[in-house]
Amino acid sequence: MTTQPVFAPGTTWVVKIGSSLLTDNGQGLAVTLVNNWVDDLARASRDGARIVIVSSGAVAEGMLRLGFKERPRSLHLLQATAAVGQMGLIQLYESSFQRHQMRTAQVLLTHDDLRSRERYINARSTLRNLLDLGVIPVINENDTVVTDEIRFGDNDTLAALVANLIEANTLVLLTDQQGLFSSDPGIDKDAELVRSAKASDRRLDAMAGDSNTLGLGGMKTKIAAARIAARSGANTVIVSGRETSVLQGIAGGTVSGTLLTADKAVLVSRKQWLATLPVKGKLFLDQGAVEVLSSRGKSLLPVGVRRSEGEFTRGEIVSCVSEEGIEIARGLVNYSQSETSRIIGRASREIESILGYIGDEELIHRDNLILS
Repeated sequence: MTTQPVFAPGTTWVVKIGSSLLTDNGQGLAVTLVNNWVDDLARASRDGARIVIVSSGAVAEGMLRLGFKERPRSLHLLQATAAVGQMGLIQLYESSFQRHQMRTAQVLLTHDDLRSRERYINARSTLRNLLDLGVIPVINENDTVVTDEIRFGDNDTLAALVANLIEANTLVLLTDQQGLFSSDPGIDKDAELVRSAKASDRRLDAMAGDSNTLGLGGMKTKIAAARIAARSGANTVIVSGRETSVLQGIAGGTVSGTLLTADKAVLVSRKQWLATLPVKGKLFLDQGAVEVLSSRGKSLLPVGVRRSEGEFTRGEIVSCVSEEGIEIARGLVNYSQSETSRIIGRASREIESILGYIGDEELIHRDNLILS
């Protein structure tokens, strides 16, 4: 428990920053801290890391700007408060990254965006394109339109879902605590920092405390988030955002707080996740496409499909079968059933002339395909 764990953070990170850090205990946005984190992230980005920030703080900053002493209880007033606070939050990130000649983008998500297969694919494509362009996406829950039924409830969960979305290697949860302790250090003088554990370890539940007052996310939600991230193979790091150069240390593979590791690698976990989704339709392949999928690990192109069955939309799971009806693979389809029926049997270069646009050259990309 006393040795700092060393790990490989990988190239893609999701960094979540909590309200208690960002709002400087209710005294306004913590500009100095944000600048310190951005300095570390800019250095990591120059070294090849692809970084997405999930930021809390909009409601807390809105409360400060509007002079509220307590968090609004009315959903509509809470939404209005978040809208006001979001302005200051994004302005701070933008100006801080501009010091390094780096661009940022604001992305607001709701639970429905990740529950809907089509919107899930759209969100993933947008984030991947932003990362390819060297832009730092800054994500928050879209508080101005959510209702109680579809709220993520805390940005720890949102950050974990984003880690799944972009297949991140590492989820970093910056908090005002050093990490996860074996018991409450404020009560138990013998409490020890948990340096490393499996995210799936159920003994962690007894160690977690309750939520803090300013933000909604305590250690319980951080452990839950680590388990969500682990589904797609991401490791989770819980560390103090007040520690000097904490993100620089992570970039170097050193964790000063708590490392919660996934049980499986990213690719394996993702393939297992794809296999659990319901099948919405079938694509009947010619023999050439069967061979390409089963033996060469290639993407499925429209030219290799003879016909389709079922009603499906973009981003839903379809079964790829031989002409005899034997399932070869299944995967996330890039076009709806009506669009697919128009382009099957045709070359990818013809998609634009047929549909009037081209979303993807493949019907199913190999990264979204699992062999049966």
